[in-house]
Amino acid sequence: MLIKITDLWKIYPMGNIEIQALKGVNLEITEGDFVSIAGPSGSGKTTLLNIIGLIDSFSQGSLVINDIQIKNQGREELARLRREFIGFIFQSFNLLPVLNVFENVELPLIISKKGGSKVQRRERVNYLLEEVGLSDRMKHLPAELSGGQQQRVAIARALVTSPRIVIADEPTGNLDSDTGEKVLKLMKKINAAEKTTFVFSTHDPKIWNIADHVIFLHDGNIESEERQ
Repeated sequence: MLIKITDLWKIYPMGNIEIQALKGVNLEITEGDFVSIAGPSGSGKTTLLNIIGLIDSFSQGSLVINDIQIKNQGREELARLRREFIGFIFQSFNLLPVLNVFENVELPLIISKKGGSKVQRRERVNYLLEEVGLSDRMKHLPAELSGGQQQRVAIARALVTSPRIVIADEPTGNLDSDTGEKVLKLMKKINAAEKTTFVFSTHDPKIWNIADHVIFLHDGNIESEERQ
């Protein structure tokens, strides 16, 4: 099991009261899963994604990723696990405006020191830009691209270090429905080709049927699960 969550709680203190964002969540995600976390705003989708992505801590319970018990890890070890295991696709793209497409995708390889030689880095970046259909835009700056193209760059950047898990919080939220559907189909294609586990959130029912595994959250609880 790649990800195992047991009786997971996230509680935010707000003055004299506590906000229970997650309430005893139990969840298992296998390697190569394409998982949609669905539910209305405020259901706990982003909180759960941030905990799985090791961005946020949890209050009670257990999170195990790749047989590593997360609660026992210090800050430096969590940072290492994020670098080695997890890629992120953000709704707002988060591309660096002064770097061109190729440089934006290559940057995680340089930072993580996982890319090998310059030639090996170039081959990996070129391969992914070809996969996302942007090999002819690699010298363009983000401002010269459409929203859908920027999101495809963000997908390539998330995948460039060959992470085991990719976390995507509302990855189509800033795209029109047609472009958003194309982006998700691209993620599904790469999921099959690279065997990468995708965990993404959405509140759009039209997108749920593209996932292998749909988790419905409501008020911090898993209301139901479906496997396609």
